[in-house]
Amino acid sequence: QVQLVESGGGFVQPGDSLRLSCAASGRTFSPRAMGWFRQAPGKEREFVAVIRWSAGNTYYADSVKGRFTISRDKSKNTLTLQMNTLTPEDTGVYYCAADPSIILSSMFEPRHYRYWGQGTQVTVSS
Repeated sequence: QVQLVESGGGFVQPGDSLRLSCAASGRTFSPRAMGWFRQAPGKEREFVAVIRWSAGNTYYADSVKGRFTISRDKSKNTLTLQMNTLTPEDTGVYYCAADPSIILSSMFEPRHYRYWGQGTQVTVSS
């Protein structure tokens, strides 16, 4: 059984930065990819960023490209999301996700991920 636990959310002002972390545990944790998704009130969960666990290739939603950076520490089974220049449109619950067998073409859709964290709230407001 894989468990994902996010941390690092909070209330910030526009232009501020936040760093989210996701700690993964499980005896056989070996994902093919891990990603960050977010869900704003009244909206569907959407793709933010994903990283291929072994190779480290990263992919971003256009709305966060150049502002967010996803990274992973394979030795610690942790995933991070550095978020800079935050805007109110970045507000939402941020979830980390992992899957052991996801293919490249499916990595941007939340429905293809098997494991999810409980989410961490990010609120950007003046």
